[in-house]
Amino acid sequence: MSQNNLLDRTKKFAIDCWNFCFKIPKSREYNAFVNQLIRSSSSVGANYRASQRAKSTADFINKLKITEEEIDESIYWLEIFEAISSDNTSEIKTLKKEGKELLAIIVASINTSRKNMKKKSF
Repeated sequence: MSQNNLLDRTKKFAIDCWNFCFKIPKSREYNAFVNQLIRSSSSVGANYRASQRAKSTADFINKLKITEEEIDESIYWLEIFEAISSDNTSEIKTLKKEGKELLAIIVASINTSRKNMKKKSF
């Protein structure tokens, strides 16, 4: 997968989560979860983008680890919405699927980078 494609996908994930959150009823209870999902989903793309400017392989891996945590958190909040709401279920499933695909890609990138770093140290 190309870097540009992943940059685009992580940005689209944030925008799609925002669009989902826009549809959620405004209430004190929902707002807490909405704010968390918007924060974590937008952080996915921002941290992945930062990883592309890493100063070393270790820095790259560290930034990807942050990206991994933010994707996982986004999936968590989507699971919460799935549990508390009977609305938008197909949209939630689509967002969770994309989140899990992004998570798998990032984890694979971390693992590959770690292997490459070990090869360089020998």
